[in-house]
Amino acid sequence: MRLAPLGYADLPRVAELERQLFAGDDPWSESVLRSELDHGHHYLGAYVDHSAERTLVGYAGISVVGTPRDAEASVHTIGVDPAWQGRGVGRALLEGLLAVADEFRAPVFLEVRTDNAPAIALYRAHGFTTIGLRRRYYQPSGADAFTMARPARVTEEAT
Repeated sequence: MRLAPLGYADLPRVAELERQLFAGDDPWSESVLRSELDHGHHYLGAYVDHSAERTLVGYAGISVVGTPRDAEASVHTIGVDPAWQGRGVGRALLEGLLAVADEFRAPVFLEVRTDNAPAIALYRAHGFTTIGLRRRYYQPSGADAFTMARPARVTEEAT
């Protein structure tokens, strides 16, 4: 598996995975995903090569607002094909997003379903803490979400 910037040609596959992964919570359409790329948000794809064919098995996106030292980042989505879950794809995608945030020395925020124990554990393992609860955040299911945050990572050479 390798990570690379997500391209417009990948959007039909991402929309397909969105429908599969988030069926009860208003999955993002291809046009919404296109808008995310149009706005310059950072999106990654996780790809595997089968014979001569490249297959997208996961995707993730983050936005960063501001400039280094006053930036803030927000994870928009992470999705992994169910057949590839539990193989480190989500971890690799999250680490790729966090690397973008770290370039800006930005704290990172995200929302996650309160019943998504594997994702919560992944985020905690990467320095996130729960800072709030958003009741009925996901629609139309009405599922609650935790708001989680990770402080900015500032290296010695960056100070």
